[in-house]
Amino acid sequence: MATPQNMVFILSDEHNRKIAGAYGHPFIETPNIDALAAAGTTFDSAYTNCPICVPARAALATGLPVHETGCWDNAHPFRGEPESWHEKLRSSGADVVSVGKLHFRGGDDYGFTEELLPLHVVGGKGDLKGLLRQELPKNPGTPAMAAKAGRGVSTYFDYDGRIADRAVEWLEIRAARPDGPPFVLLVNLVMPHFPLIAPPDYFDRYAGYDLATLRTGIDAPPPDDHPTMARMRAHFNYDDYFDDEVRAMALRAYFGMVTRVDEIIGDLMTTLDATGLTDNTRILYTSDHGDNLGSRGLWGKSVMYEDSVAIPMVMAGADVPAGKRCATPVSLTDIAPTMLDALGRPPDPALPGRSLIEIANAPDEDRPVLSEYHAAGSDTGQFMLRFGRWKLVYFVGAPPQLFDLVADPDERCDLGRSRDHADVVAEMTLRLRGICDPEEINARAFADQKRTMEANGGRDGIMASVDIPFTPAPS
Repeated sequence: MATPQNMVFILSDEHNRKIAGAYGHPFIETPNIDALAAAGTTFDSAYTNCPICVPARAALATGLPVHETGCWDNAHPFRGEPESWHEKLRSSGADVVSVGKLHFRGGDDYGFTEELLPLHVVGGKGDLKGLLRQELPKNPGTPAMAAKAGRGVSTYFDYDGRIADRAVEWLEIRAARPDGPPFVLLVNLVMPHFPLIAPPDYFDRYAGYDLATLRTGIDAPPPDDHPTMARMRAHFNYDDYFDDEVRAMALRAYFGMVTRVDEIIGDLMTTLDATGLTDNTRILYTSDHGDNLGSRGLWGKSVMYEDSVAIPMVMAGADVPAGKRCATPVSLTDIAPTMLDALGRPPDPALPGRSLIEIANAPDEDRPVLSEYHAAGSDTGQFMLRFGRWKLVYFVGAPPQLFDLVADPDERCDLGRSRDHADVVAEMTLRLRGICDPEEINARAFADQKRTMEANGGRDGIMASVDIPFTPAPS
């Protein structure tokens, strides 16, 4: 068990792992993430359990995979059950404080002692149009996403500033109460999630970089495009709106947003130092999922390529090795056991994850990690299994994808239909089936989504409803 300490847990939204100096980016300004990495452990194979907000956050809260929470998509938000790590810690006498975006249903007891400046799904229901997974319409949010990208005023910038100020204030007040119970301060930032807008002070830092320099991945889809990916690409329809000029504007704004997130991390680290809390507080930074950033003609998340499903994860503090890089695959479901361990609470044997503090000290590169997707744009269930050098993406009713992430870290060569790798596909599929039953889960997800559709006016009623391209920041 780890040395009991407080925890400041910073969660951003949609941070592509590549866009951080600690992960090797040549010019992004992230000095505070980089300093945190130097002081602690950087997890090089961290993944979301679902590449879309609501299911990922439910997995993070509960320590359970998506198929156990039943939070399939952005219209099935977390309602406080199954029990969260926040509830477990609060019940044990700790203070568990959330500031900012949670993206739960809203109005339930989530186990926090304080819930400050919360952002939840719209109307307690969320994005109902994401339920329309068959006979896919064109994504209605794509034109606005492209039109807004660039230099300007952002409500998300303002909201994250308020979150940062409130978190700093909370730490300052708490430092004056040294006899208070141990705490977790969860700082939930909303950036760098789209709309991709950055004020001049941040946008202009990257104005001198052209599109070729800003690009993060593969420019176009492969000639042997996977059929499910081709249908998703047609649904999201990005190429009709993201020409080279828009792409460059969007990437400059995204980079500026990441730099602002990094500044907030620095503000929190400075506050811990100034208040004398640093020596008794661990810091953990991660994100709920990544962003494709134009790679293969895709933006946002929703797919199992590394740009979308891989996440940054850095932790520093007592018992965490300094300056270490850990290759062990980890995921958001490891957060729950980490929080229990960090505050000196006994482990919960019902949780499938493992404390990141333990993993940092005892790596296991052959540990499997699961991600799954049953949400907007995908007409079938997707299951990603990372094990060792291999990454399998299993599609119910469609061919698999297989990538060798050692030889091909950019995932340029899909080996899923290669005869020479049929044995690897078979072995990885067997491992996946040892964890879950993809066909049963796919059927259950569609059945739940059908019931939710029928309760909200059916397909026609949902098609006629207001589009929610992103959850608006609270006033």
